[in-house]
Amino acid sequence: MRKMVLFLWAIVLVFLITIIQNNLSIETASYGWGSRGNTVIEIQKRLKNWGYYTGNVDGIYGYKTYIAVKNFQTKNGLYPDGIVGPKTLAALGISEYSAQRGYSGSQNYELLSRLISGEARGEPYIGQVAVGGVVLNRTRDPRFPSTIPGVIYQPGAFTAVSDGQINLSPTDSARKASSDALNGWDPSGGALYYYNPAKTTNKWIWSRPIIKIIGDHYFCK
Repeated sequence: MRKMVLFLWAIVLVFLITIIQNNLSIETASYGWGSRGNTVIEIQKRLKNWGYYTGNVDGIYGYKTYIAVKNFQTKNGLYPDGIVGPKTLAALGISEYSAQRGYSGSQNYELLSRLISGEARGEPYIGQVAVGGVVLNRTRDPRFPSTIPGVIYQPGAFTAVSDGQINLSPTDSARKASSDALNGWDPSGGALYYYNPAKTTNKWIWSRPIIKIIGDHYFCK
């Protein structure tokens, strides 16, 4: 009986160690020559959208991906070793957790389109793209969640989520604005916040340094 109990405990211990190792690999994984999978696909998609990568989005980390990563790292002040570690993933705006779980680019596009539609319907087109830019800027800032869904659904972050407009079908212009934002256009100038001064009563947001005014929205740090 005692041997059976010890055997069962050994199985449980191995199981727990496996879970811990898997979680650690998600947190600290790096990607380089020969890597494959969903995260590599996401890396290639973003680099291709921003003009660094010219190969196929096939999830295989080869020479073209390596060169594209090095160029991206050089442009963004990262050590150009061609390896996508935590810092490069963060600069790309990729959450390791969501990439491993396969949260697709099309889902991000659709969610961002609905957010832009709910938050900036009726604003100038450039202002709609700027709202998308704010969402993406937050994914790259350590003070915010590192995924588009995480940023958008952060409690109290966006009125469109609070009032349910996030669930409505987006306008055509919002879809186009979402695509432009995901492809790297940021008319907000790197803003992390925006507000309509005619509607907000939040004293804190009024204290933020204003970067740009587009339509009825003030974009700020």
